[in-house]
Amino acid sequence: MTDFLAAHHLLGLTIGIATFLIIGLFHPICIKCEYYFGTKCWWWFLVLGLIAVGASIAVYDVLWSSLLGVLAFSSFWTIGEIFEQKKRVERGWFPRNPRRQQ
Repeated sequence: MTDFLAAHHLLGLTIGIATFLIIGLFHPICIKCEYYFGTKCWWWFLVLGLIAVGASIAVYDVLWSSLLGVLAFSSFWTIGEIFEQKKRVERGWFPRNPRRQQ
């Protein structure tokens, strides 16, 4: 598949679109994780990021290695966003989960 995309000069476009979708997917995931689990779920993103870094290094294909790298660093970025989301909830910008213990 990568050969086809590279031959038709679509590899960069494909990586860009997939990056956009991965980053866009992490925004609602961050909001939902903070809502249901609070900040104690930050380590999930650390583990996911470390696994994706390892996989990115191990995979030879440029497309998949790039996308795993984007997944890894989006996961690392989400760790900080979980704590920022907590501040946004405290400011009243997002709803607080009434059933979750603080």
